[in-house]
Amino acid sequence: MGSRGATVVLSRANRIKAKLQSVLEATALEIDDVSYQHSGHAAVRETSEGETHFNVKIVSPKFEGQSLVKRHRLVYDALADELQSGLHALSIVAKSPQEAAAKK
Repeated sequence: MGSRGATVVLSRANRIKAKLQSVLEATALEIDDVSYQHSGHAAVRETSEGETHFNVKIVSPKFEGQSLVKRHRLVYDALADELQSGLHALSIVAKSPQEAAAKK
């Protein structure tokens, strides 16, 4: 039995992960769905999709020499379509590989 015609629906967390790995060449990436902490908020009630709030920790060589604001812009730009389709909030920790190695 083949899976011809089957549609795979990825969760928003998986889509975020795939986009950030692809666009920002992430060497380390953690995505945590914290939507449950915001279940009473208006933005969550207005969407049928429960995945609205995420914590993102990302290490990317593209962050080297970039300000914190520029790093966040790169993340938001990579996720623009998600932000237009129900993603409400991100908490971002963005480090270069050198910064991540220094923390160990």
